[in-house]
Amino acid sequence: MTPKKVRKSALRKPAAKAARRARAIPVKKARAAAGPAPRGEGLPLLRRLSEACGVSGDETAVREIIREALKGKIKTSKVDALGNLLVTCRTRGKPRMRVMVAAHMDEVGMVLMQAGSDGLWKFETVGGVNEQALPGKPVWIGKNRTPGVIGVKPVHLTEKDECEHPIKKDALTIDIGAKDKEGATAALKAGDRAAFATAFHAERGVILGKALDDRLGVAALIELALDPPPGIELVAAFTTQEEIGLRGAQVAAYALNPKAAFVLDTTPAADMPMWDGGENTAYNTKLGGGPAIYIFDRGTISDARLVRLLRDAAGKRGVPYQIRQPGSGGTDAGAIHLARAGIPSVSVSIPCRSLHGPVSTARLSDWRAVIALVRGALEDLGRRGLP
Repeated sequence: MTPKKVRKSALRKPAAKAARRARAIPVKKARAAAGPAPRGEGLPLLRRLSEACGVSGDETAVREIIREALKGKIKTSKVDALGNLLVTCRTRGKPRMRVMVAAHMDEVGMVLMQAGSDGLWKFETVGGVNEQALPGKPVWIGKNRTPGVIGVKPVHLTEKDECEHPIKKDALTIDIGAKDKEGATAALKAGDRAAFATAFHAERGVILGKALDDRLGVAALIELALDPPPGIELVAAFTTQEEIGLRGAQVAAYALNPKAAFVLDTTPAADMPMWDGGENTAYNTKLGGGPAIYIFDRGTISDARLVRLLRDAAGKRGVPYQIRQPGSGGTDAGAIHLARAGIPSVSVSIPCRSLHGPVSTARLSDWRAVIALVRGALEDLGRRGLP
């Protein structure tokens, strides 16, 4: 093929300008791979949700952030007896069917039980906390976010045999610096929740923060509620107490009585390199691989029609996805699909590393792709209905 003639003016372009052009190419590709930009607050909203304290049974702070984000942009909302926030979105066109999309507001954490004469608080864990990660971690406690730390004996005072065994949770206490029981109970009371005191960070497309399970799902659901697809009546359920037994979802599904349900959650990404440097072939999901569609888990066999709907929607729109490999764990779908006479349900999750600990890791591209995938599936559902 004959090469094109190059104009002399093009040859004289400054090197700096050419370099800027070269640098712009990967940025554009990276944005395209991450999916469309969110229509709501995006990362600032994710930050607020992640840093809010919402241990199971006390999700108030998270719920208020959601209500503020949706204020004036939805049809109706109400808070039920268990603290679920149930939202009916504005409908465009005549709705073909009512569809529920759920994400849980609560996070794992601790609850204060008893203050000792030394001013230290005994506590219990709430949900499946990684107890090995507890010693020495800072926490926020109660509505005023009182700072504390899960105390651990300094290494200077630790005997050799103590270092050879994991520290048991019952040997730990939360220290707020009180000198005695009176000082400890003046600031806090038994029943106050304690959450990990972790700042949110987002850089180079990577998200780090506490409670990404399931504030990532909550943020995605807010985006969907702000721009519901036509042809369906979208009801959004921001549920409570998922981490201790899917309790909020059970009553939410009964109240909303949808024809189909999608659950937005996170799932562990067991994708770290092997200890010997070999290929990891035992992963269940991978960061950067896109949303994880569930075929089944411990509590649910996903409706095959909804799985097919998601896979078709991804294919038509070029959204990357992965199939979550079998393993332990479950989502609110475990309660939703059993409500009333049965509700066709499916879960879609964002892969995360180090879940149920002080800090987790996720990819912004996976979060954006979840929004794009579920929105696409809802659009198709509004056009055709459930086969």
